[in-house]
Amino acid sequence: MAANCKKPQLRAAASRRLLSIVSVTVLGVLLLIFLLRTNSDFVEPPSNKVDNTFNPISDVPHFTAKSNLPKQNELSIKLEERNQLPPRNVDLFPNLAKDHIVIVLYVHNRPQYLKVVVESLSSVVGIKETLLIVSHDGYFEEMNKIVDGIKFCQVKQIYAPYSPHLFSDGFPGVSSNDCKDKDNATEKHCTGTPDQYGNHRSSKIVSLKHHWWWMMNTVWDGLEETRGHTGHILFIEEDHFILPNAYRNLQILTELKPKKCPDCYAANLAPSDVNSRGEGGSILIAERMGNVGYTFNRTVWRKIHRKARKFCFFDDYNWDITMWATVYPSFGAPVYTVRGPRTSAIHFGKCGLHRGQGDSGACIDNGVVGIRVEDSDKVANIKSEWNVRVFKHQQGYKAGFRGWGGWGDDRDRRLCLAFARMYHLTNTASSGRVETS
Repeated sequence: MAANCKKPQLRAAASRRLLSIVSVTVLGVLLLIFLLRTNSDFVEPPSNKVDNTFNPISDVPHFTAKSNLPKQNELSIKLEERNQLPPRNVDLFPNLAKDHIVIVLYVHNRPQYLKVVVESLSSVVGIKETLLIVSHDGYFEEMNKIVDGIKFCQVKQIYAPYSPHLFSDGFPGVSSNDCKDKDNATEKHCTGTPDQYGNHRSSKIVSLKHHWWWMMNTVWDGLEETRGHTGHILFIEEDHFILPNAYRNLQILTELKPKKCPDCYAANLAPSDVNSRGEGGSILIAERMGNVGYTFNRTVWRKIHRKARKFCFFDDYNWDITMWATVYPSFGAPVYTVRGPRTSAIHFGKCGLHRGQGDSGACIDNGVVGIRVEDSDKVANIKSEWNVRVFKHQQGYKAGFRGWGGWGDDRDRRLCLAFARMYHLTNTASSGRVETS
């Protein structure tokens, strides 16, 4: 009889032990989830290790690559097909240097500027070791011919297939029913969302931000030649004169950055003040990232890509002001770049990106750029033993700055987000955290 009483007691004890184990396991899982969520907002410092993890935009589940992009016309489709062509001049320069820094030159429609930049690049020491990618905002024959004539390195041309310049009868270009200026959409029965100042979109203006964002996503995540690139990429524009020592100086800076300035996200060829030629002396400078000759790696791009919604919803048509005013501050710590004491790239533009077209010397004094190249500009002039001086308090956009406008139309914002997703498939199992609000 005693043996029969013990069996229910043993079964009850076993059940209690099992229940305890299950309870502890559940509590442990809940605690782990809480800790992971708590730590997801920590300030991530720049890392010298390359981040190749996939970080999709997660606010639209099961996104397919083309579903949120505008319907393409014939020219858009043809240009997108051109983007798949291999680089030219491979027969002349069959091998890229092992640790080459890819150069991306993004252009609009200022051929007289582009001629100057291409000529300056032809004299850059080390240019034949790397790949030059030219990203076009639309298609302009004269710009295309200038790039076709490049013979000093491998070169690949890409064209923004959703540039407003390619669409003459609908979004992203101009539609016949679009609201204009300060039209009241309800009264005029027109299409469009005004910016914070009551102004409706200008397709020529919004193309600046669209092109930069499309280009960044395409270069880092879309092109066969660069989506696996683990090094740095240099970005320059059609009104940036590149001095002969730029590439060699940049190689030194990117090598010194993790040792001399571990908190720096990038390396720059020029001061953030485009009117400055540098301070001179024997010292490295760490300051806010400039928009002339800026260079960073995939880890930094991943941090930028995670902030896609901030970039796409900030009401300012300038990509650089958007970055300075909302994206970089959202990183939680100052975003520094390291550079030399003397500039290796010079901004010479005198007019906006959509002025200065034509055969005349518009926007350039006497049709030429009078930039003097000195002997010290022809060889690398940055030393590894130099210390770093940090400029902590620089003028910039303060908290509360709302942007200059021009970027209020909901269609532009949605297209911008679509560019961030176009090379990825979003799924609930993906790792990585993306801000969506």
